[in-house]
Amino acid sequence: MQWRSLVLGLLLLRLGLHALLALLPALAPGLCLRLRLPFPFPPRSAALGPPGAARPLPGGGSSHWGSLRGGGGAAGRDEYETRYSAAFPPQLRARLRDAARGMFAFGYDSYMQHAFPSDELDPLHCCGRGPDRDDPSNLNINDVLGNYSLTLIDALDTLAVMGNSSEFQKAVKLVIDTVSFDKDSTVQVFEATIRVLGSLLSAHIIITDAKQPFGDMTIKDYDNELLHMAHDLAVRLLPAFENTKTGIPYPRVNLKKGVPPNSNNETCTAGAGSLLVEFGILSRLLGDSTFEWVARRAVKALWSLRSNNTGLLGNVVNIQTGHWVGKQSGLGAGSDSFYEYLLKSYILFGEKEDLEMFIDAYQNIQNHLRRGREACNEGEGDPPLYVNVNMFTGQLMNTWIDSLQAFFPGLQVLIGDVEDAICLHAFYYAIWKRYGALPERYNWQLQAPDVPFYPLRPELVESTYLLYQATKNPFYLHVGMDILQSLEKYTKAKSVFSVLCLLSLLYTYLFYINAL
Repeated sequence: MQWRSLVLGLLLLRLGLHALLALLPALAPGLCLRLRLPFPFPPRSAALGPPGAARPLPGGGSSHWGSLRGGGGAAGRDEYETRYSAAFPPQLRARLRDAARGMFAFGYDSYMQHAFPSDELDPLHCCGRGPDRDDPSNLNINDVLGNYSLTLIDALDTLAVMGNSSEFQKAVKLVIDTVSFDKDSTVQVFEATIRVLGSLLSAHIIITDAKQPFGDMTIKDYDNELLHMAHDLAVRLLPAFENTKTGIPYPRVNLKKGVPPNSNNETCTAGAGSLLVEFGILSRLLGDSTFEWVARRAVKALWSLRSNNTGLLGNVVNIQTGHWVGKQSGLGAGSDSFYEYLLKSYILFGEKEDLEMFIDAYQNIQNHLRRGREACNEGEGDPPLYVNVNMFTGQLMNTWIDSLQAFFPGLQVLIGDVEDAICLHAFYYAIWKRYGALPERYNWQLQAPDVPFYPLRPELVESTYLLYQATKNPFYLHVGMDILQSLEKYTKAKSVFSVLCLLSLLYTYLFYINAL
């Protein structure tokens, strides 16, 4: 079957990155969405140098973001040409690959030593952390943490990709023996799906894959326990899809009691429309269409609510009325993974309707969200940029973009629009070079951060990885090196016990290991 042959490539790319996201609060001082960098954002640099790869982007002028690339005289161009055009030596690859592995091992070992069986590691105190029982309204914590050893589950497929068979086998047995989903925990359906359900499924597939691409990850007497656990979790999530007039699920569910009384009837497009990969794989592994059916119904329901005028979707919808509460259409928070899952679901399952929806959505994005000149690297006007607009009119709603949008160049690679992907990726990398991280929101008109923190998101890394696979240009290896070094430099902190608790989310392991 097509989906099964592609699962270990695409699923591990997506789910492996999300698997490590569970380390975020364990790796960052405070919760992801409220993280403040341990260093101030510096003023805009006058000469960042061009971020372009095979074809450097034309410079400057009065572009709304052209100055990010700097004026770049001859000396500047020579410096970057020398750096980025040179071959990436095998010895450097091996050294950085080992560094990424070591950084991940440091974070994983810190969690196991100081936090397990809690969901995550508090990096400032080197102790475990779980749901905030005293404050149910603390959704930043409670949406993610379910009192089910989240980080351990989340790290399973990463251990396998790292080639650490002994620790992978040990961790799998620990999950089987100690984790239960029979918990009085109210979690977000989206977070539980991408982090827990996805990790269980990917680890199960790794164990049972006859080819064993990461080394021998088989487990003696394994009896599909992880698949059974995934099934149990998914059944506990199903009540979110009941008693909703549109078929769009409630955003949260209690794992023991179902949908809580007086639940919020509003959900974001990405949260409700990004369940099909995991639910579809579960259905096909079990031979039970229920899970794929409810996830696909939610996608179709959202799709049916798009604007008749622009074809765009908003970012927040009422699941009972189908009324758009949030009318912003963009590629960032609240919308991003809806488009991503349309294309990746087609790649996995081969369902024609998924591709048709994505192509239609992509064309509407190009028509209404894309600003700037038609061609990436030639012609008059500003280089391309994707903005936030009103879903009904296509009119600009604000002048910021957010770091989640950095996933889009990778999606463009998958659809074959590589030139535009190169151009857009260069924009996000230029911001990274300026600050050593991507601000959560960046105002492209003011050329300054609107929300100056970085919650260690992996989207830019995934786009970098896919562009390297598409072009084999060593420039993208250097981008990965920059990101790795920034994480190491800026995101570690000592605990009160003089133990370095990892704050870095080492999603760059995928980049370096798979780039070899």
